[in-house]
Amino acid sequence: MQPIIPFLWYNTNAEEAVAFYQSIFEQSRILSVKRNGKGAPGPEGAVMLISFELNGQQFIALNGGPHFTFNEAVSFVVSCKTQREIDHYWERLTEGGSAGQCGWLKDKFGVSWQVVPTDIDQLLSSDKAMQAMMKMSKLEIEVLKQANKE
Repeated sequence: MQPIIPFLWYNTNAEEAVAFYQSIFEQSRILSVKRNGKGAPGPEGAVMLISFELNGQQFIALNGGPHFTFNEAVSFVVSCKTQREIDHYWERLTEGGSAGQCGWLKDKFGVSWQVVPTDIDQLLSSDKAMQAMMKMSKLEIEVLKQANKE
């Protein structure tokens, strides 16, 4: 068990969200599902909690009702080795969501993600590269490399 586990609060669609994430991240699995029993706040038999993994990172999703929503104050970083990986995660995570600036996006459930190259620190080692990134939505590795050479 990892020492810190992100706990995600959904209204009633935690199961749908987990299925969506599993369709995107190859190395994913459901660890456990807890369903509402009699007297629970939600409908009996409906999912209350789902513990799951995405690429080795454990998460817990809760159907907790409409009291809280996601915002950009917390995001998950997807570190990618290639442009192909960036393209994959970007395209899939923005389905039904929205693209942001500088590699940030919001998925269709409102969860914020950053899809970045693993060597982002090196790629942003010059002012020109930083300026180039500020104009991007999805990050383009070759453009950042080129900006570093200028």
